[in-house]
Amino acid sequence: MLTKHHTTLVRRRCEGGNQRNMDVIDQLLATTTRILFRTGKELIAWAILAFQHVGRRVKLSALPVPAPGEALLENRALATSVNPSVTHQRRAFVLGVVQPGLAGLMDGSISSLAPLFAVAFATRNSHTALLVGLATAIGAGISMAFSEGLSDDGKLSGRGSPWLRGSVCGLMTFVGAVGHTLPFLIPAFVTAALIVGGVVIGELLLIAWIRHRYMDTPLLAATFQVVVGGVIVFGAGMLIGSS
Repeated sequence: MLTKHHTTLVRRRCEGGNQRNMDVIDQLLATTTRILFRTGKELIAWAILAFQHVGRRVKLSALPVPAPGEALLENRALATSVNPSVTHQRRAFVLGVVQPGLAGLMDGSISSLAPLFAVAFATRNSHTALLVGLATAIGAGISMAFSEGLSDDGKLSGRGSPWLRGSVCGLMTFVGAVGHTLPFLIPAFVTAALIVGGVVIGELLLIAWIRHRYMDTPLLAATFQVVVGGVIVFGAGMLIGSS
């Protein structure tokens, strides 16, 4: 009788301890989720501010932004008739900063989805997915930096310093890949995967906005093209990981 009573007390204490542990884990998950959302918003805001800051440094404010749907050649001709030096500065900015940065952001945000989600769905383990995502982000950032910097010295193409283009491309590749990797800091796989989906949508919208802002691409067309690419890569990673 005494043994049975003792066993009941021990069981209740264990259940109480387990409940307290679950409460602590839930609080940690909620705190981590808020931090990750804040970090994602700051990364996107930082990328936008970085493009705007570089644009102000080359004094682009006097140049009218090409309206969606209008021929870029006509806008350039209009800008040339007003101030030829401004047109040259804008061209240098687009070729030396926007294009390599956009290429890096697209590569990091889209191509890294396949290996990340393949491992995530194959293992359903947040820690493993986090390690693969970090390795992909670092490796892709270094690779894209060297690829952009060494493929064109800028002398024939007029695209500017290879050091600047390589640095911008590598940095934006890393930012794009690590943005949807950090949510896997959350141990709960399903929660982390849902947050990753939200971060990926934010990254794709940012890419569409940059294409619309600097490449004279209609916003809807840019969004559709980027989303289609992202869905194809995501689907490939999910199918491979689930097979």
